[in-house]
Amino acid sequence: MNALPPEVRPQVQVLVTAGEAYPELERAFLSARFEIVAGFRVFDLKTRLRSPEALAIGKTWFDLVIHTLRRGVVLHLVLSDFDPVARPRLHRATWRTVRMFWAAAELAGPGARLRIQPSMHSAVAGIWPRVMFWPVVQSRVARLAGWLRRQVRAHRLTALREMPGASAMLAAKDALPRPRLFSLPPLYPATHHQKLAVFDGARLYIGGLDLDERFYDTPDHHQPAHETWHDVQLMVEGQVAADARAHLMEFLDIIAGRADPSPAAPEREGLRLVRTLSRRRGPGAWRFLSPEPAVAEIEAAHHEAIETAGRLIYIETQYFRDRRLARHLAREARRKPDLKLILILPAAPDDVAFEGATGLDARLGEFLQAKCLRSLRRGFGRRLFVGGAAQPRRTRDRGRAQLKGAPLVYIHAKVSIFDDHRAIVSSANLNGRSLRWDTEAGLVLTDPATVGGLRQRLMEHWLPKGAGPDYFDPERALQAWWALAARNAKAAPEARRGFILPYNLREAEAFGRAFPLVPDEMV
Repeated sequence: MNALPPEVRPQVQVLVTAGEAYPELERAFLSARFEIVAGFRVFDLKTRLRSPEALAIGKTWFDLVIHTLRRGVVLHLVLSDFDPVARPRLHRATWRTVRMFWAAAELAGPGARLRIQPSMHSAVAGIWPRVMFWPVVQSRVARLAGWLRRQVRAHRLTALREMPGASAMLAAKDALPRPRLFSLPPLYPATHHQKLAVFDGARLYIGGLDLDERFYDTPDHHQPAHETWHDVQLMVEGQVAADARAHLMEFLDIIAGRADPSPAAPEREGLRLVRTLSRRRGPGAWRFLSPEPAVAEIEAAHHEAIETAGRLIYIETQYFRDRRLARHLAREARRKPDLKLILILPAAPDDVAFEGATGLDARLGEFLQAKCLRSLRRGFGRRLFVGGAAQPRRTRDRGRAQLKGAPLVYIHAKVSIFDDHRAIVSSANLNGRSLRWDTEAGLVLTDPATVGGLRQRLMEHWLPKGAGPDYFDPERALQAWWALAARNAKAAPEARRGFILPYNLREAEAFGRAFPLVPDEMV
């Protein structure tokens, strides 16, 4: 496939980690002339500003939003809301953010044009799944009620105002909150997981990165393991931004069943917008926990690209838990003896590594990932490299917050690259939840020059400075990466070169557990 001529090649800026992405997002807000339309999972206005241009007007994103609204720019943001039982802290954070946005609009003056929409996904579990999970739900509500009782009254009332979904599950809120007896709270199995913004209909910021101080990291990852956050975002100029804007303006109607999904976006200048959308199933007491998939373009794009790949597939993902995708990759590996796969994963999920999570969702997720990796090994054999990443220094961390005695680098990127002809950068992990349930958005890149540049940039990030051509050549890269990881595993942490180490599959298998009747898409 030939590269697009320079005059029609899209301007694609690859941003690795928030250290590169946040300043560019700030500059995009500052340069917007009339409109910003965005959709994020988390958008915390307490996040500090980093670019010199933004620091000239304030210290935090709260100041930048005030400044943007005062300039007369229309700001329309859809912000994810969360199941108040499963994710009470995120639920509260959403509504706290909404309050901060309205405070910013008030300070900006009467001309401020803000539309902020906190949105829970429309899919709700039926009666029988709620009955089945009632003991778990009640224990979580009781835990929340206990936490509220320990607060002084003023703090308790503030927390309840910021948790409207959780408040409805409690009795005696003003005094000693307790779970409502015999109640069956709704369960929301899906969420909006996308992270994108469109500026004046002409520039698009898209990928896997939300806005939060927790997610700020730089490409050298030189900080405690629990503060690392490797991510990839794109800033794109071109016609595809109009497709992204149209998606943001219509997706709430689609998931609510008020509108049918629009046709798939066309390829424009070597770029194509792809989505995941689901909606509530029709009436039924069972309806399990499964939303009805409405658009699965990101999943389809991966399967299409797998069919066309012949030499090297390179993937960075937070989770690899989709058994359909693993089986397809394994089949193609058996069919194509020259096909190789480099897969980069975090050494452990963040809740397991940093919070000590041992619940159903954590164990099922690791079970599924281990199954998928075993499937890949059977298909690819020696043509597969699965790597994790750790800083080249010692740590006192124990358990899964370290890898081979070094603090891990937490990988949150969602990038798949197929030879030199196709790449997918999105908000979607390679699990059933992202590929079929949650609201996700991304881009397919088909210009070979752009795709090759993206792969080179991401590989360079993990490799030692001055890495030779073998590490980037599709025919020789796999052997070079294997050899580097093996040498690093045997060396003392401070003597290692680059970040790459072998992924420890046995730890995932030992921790993982299967849970019958729970859909793979739950995790």
